Amino acid sequence: MYVQLPFDELKVDPTQKKRIAYFYDADIGNYAYGAGHPMKPHRIRMAHSLIMNYGLYKKMEIYRAKPATKQEMCQFHTDEYIDFISRVSPDNLELFAKEQIKFNVGDDCPVFDGLFEYCGISGGGSMEGAARLNRGKCDIAINYAGGLHHAKKSEASGFCYLNDIVLGIIELLRYHPRVLYIDIDVHHGDGVEEAFYTTDRVMSCSFHKYGEFFPGTGELRDIGVGKGKYHSVNVPLRDGIDDATYKSIFEPLITKIVEWYQPSAIVLQCGGDSLSGDRLGCFNLSMSGHANCINFVKSFNIPMMVLGGGGYTMRNVARTWAFESGLLNNVVLPSELPYNEYYEYYAPDYKLDVRPSNMYNSNSPEFLDKILTNIISNLENTKHAPSVQMNVVPNDAEELGDVEEDTKEAMDTKGGSELARDAQIQPDNEFYEEDDKDKGEKNIDETTNGTSKLTDEEMNEIEKLNSE
Repeated sequence: MYVQLPFDELKVDPTQKKRIAYFYDADIGNYAYGAGHPMKPHRIRMAHSLIMNYGLYKKMEIYRAKPATKQEMCQFHTDEYIDFISRVSPDNLELFAKEQIKFNVGDDCPVFDGLFEYCGISGGGSMEGAARLNRGKCDIAINYAGGLHHAKKSEASGFCYLNDIVLGIIELLRYHPRVLYIDIDVHHGDGVEEAFYTTDRVMSCSFHKYGEFFPGTGELRDIGVGKGKYHSVNVPLRDGIDDATYKSIFEPLITKIVEWYQPSAIVLQCGGDSLSGDRLGCFNLSMSGHANCINFVKSFNIPMMVLGGGGYTMRNVARTWAFESGLLNNVVLPSELPYNEYYEYYAPDYKLDVRPSNMYNSNSPEFLDKILTNIISNLENTKHAPSVQMNVVPNDAEELGDVEEDTKEAMDTKGGSELARDAQIQPDNEFYEEDDKDKGEKNIDETTNGTSKLTDEEMNEIEKLNSE
């Protein structure tokens, strides 16, 4: 059953056009879990900076989603849990001693300033992305602030407070009879699996490290219960899996699932902690090995939502998500990094690459063959995609756009409102002056075209010399 596939260079088809909605909120990098905590939302800002400086913004529609409201969060989470998240802060923590234990808030999931706003940004991006896919406004929605797959119905877990993935899938289920969830984070996507464990309308497939590793769930035998039996697929892997081995189990399995389940939407959580050299991960994937999964899922041409997730070596996560954004736009980004505000983070080589190490691969062909055989025989138990009873789809919430940015004053500025400018995409057959620059040329200072600014004293000195 298991066949080792060769790992070739990634290829894209530039003629294939995808409409991509990219969600980003500039505030996301302002939140901090605390000194020494491995989770750093700043990595999303770093990835965004690379995406912008590589010029990918010309190919995508860029949105700042409306933060998720309490009411929207409670479509999955309990009222009392969301009420606690909205009221707790580092200043009033002692008033919530009992709730901290009840809702598992503490060391791994600390209370920090702006916690509720942080959850709102993450959830809002995923829900708005799902809504745009539903309305046929885009083919792919990207929200790197999302992908927080450990959060449960009424407790925080594994650095996750709000399960934006479940909220996004609930939104997709209003229009789509079947949704496939794929998780390539090094940790098991336990919160999402648990939420849809008893339904056949969502199939979850998680590739993760199993055995003395957080969260300790995701065994091969966990396949769902009741109507959801055989609709949870777990691929428990061992340390050191490399690009070729990962590809050899990922591609045949996802192909089989898509053929059998026939999803009409796919949600892909691409946590960067499965990359080589991650602070908390133990896999050995290069940037290309990780990106191959995204490229492969895209090739099915099924409406897709791409979310962030884990990833604790910031520079590697930023590189990989920028590279994957390029692939989603059918562009292979050059390895020479453009100058950006976080350029020094990428020392010493300043290249867009995450290389594998010489780590030993503990996943033997026999072990992977056993996993594949077991999963595919489970899929054979039920031969067809489940049908869904037709329902009236409830009306969408009114689309008000970005009200603040569409004020009369904003409209009067050059180029229309901020919202209108963000929705512009530069066609490939349109050229701008900046496109004529040499490839790889770095703009150290855009305002002065690379020259240093002179002080007033120096200018006076030059004028004096000229007059003489």
